[in-house]
Amino acid sequence: MKTGMWQSSSCLLLLISLTAQAPLAEERFLRDDVASRFLNATRTVRIYLPPSYHLEPKRRYPVLYLHDGQNVFSSAGTNVCFGWGNWELDKTVDELCRARKLQEIILVAIDNTPARYAEYCGRHHSADSDGNTEFESYASFLIQELKPKIDREYRTLKTAANTGVMGSSLGGICSIALAWQYPKTFGRAASLSGSFQIEKKYFLERVLRAYQQNPKPVRFYLDTGTIDFTGDDDGRKNTEAVVASLRRIGWKDGKNLQHFVDENLRSEGEMEQAGLRRDKWHEARSSQHNEFYWRMRAWRALTYLFPPEPRE
Repeated sequence: MKTGMWQSSSCLLLLISLTAQAPLAEERFLRDDVASRFLNATRTVRIYLPPSYHLEPKRRYPVLYLHDGQNVFSSAGTNVCFGWGNWELDKTVDELCRARKLQEIILVAIDNTPARYAEYCGRHHSADSDGNTEFESYASFLIQELKPKIDREYRTLKTAANTGVMGSSLGGICSIALAWQYPKTFGRAASLSGSFQIEKKYFLERVLRAYQQNPKPVRFYLDTGTIDFTGDDDGRKNTEAVVASLRRIGWKDGKNLQHFVDENLRSEGEMEQAGLRRDKWHEARSSQHNEFYWRMRAWRALTYLFPPEPRE
């Protein structure tokens, strides 16, 4: 009888212990709705905390801000983005951290809205206009409202050298433009298949090629595939032109610049192993401008922006 009672008590204690630990795991993934006076709206933000966050209460972490936030974490499911799936960045970052190929970082993913193009395009107001563009308002939201809030509520490393921004397609050019314009806030930036052709190549033609000063204190990562759903090159030529301009200004490959071209159209076996829906296989052989390929390439950007710290 006493043995049975002891076993019951032990099971109860184990259950209480597991129950107490459950919220701890859940607290690594949070969601917040942030009111913004610059956007005149509330914006949903999704936050990933690194594995050691609750275990090392005195430790502070770099932060990577991400566009198209509803698409980047595995919680979005496999059928989002026209069936291409999500980026699975939470899984990728966890795996890279376990392998000691990446610093542990906080991820802050900002949802997009129907104003996505205007907010991401990098366009500044003209000299004869007093009002900010949607891109400038989005930048003000990130810099003056969201980042201060994240720095207050989480244990972050606040400097530009420990703050990055990353995105794909329109989110790619947005990331590069943000770090270019605000290097005192964003010292790391990554563009995957960036849409540098938009606004008549505004960023390339009006910003980069006109620049005659010294390099800015920003580490840049840029990549593309070689083909997209329009029959074009996934922005390869324009991205190469951006990279050439950065090199002319003084950025150095491997030091503060990395450029990668993905020439590998995945085989059906690789697609199956990666979990891509079978009905997308044919399209994936003719376009790399999608979440499937960005999911496969994201590790390159992550490990370049935030390489592992030297072991003591």
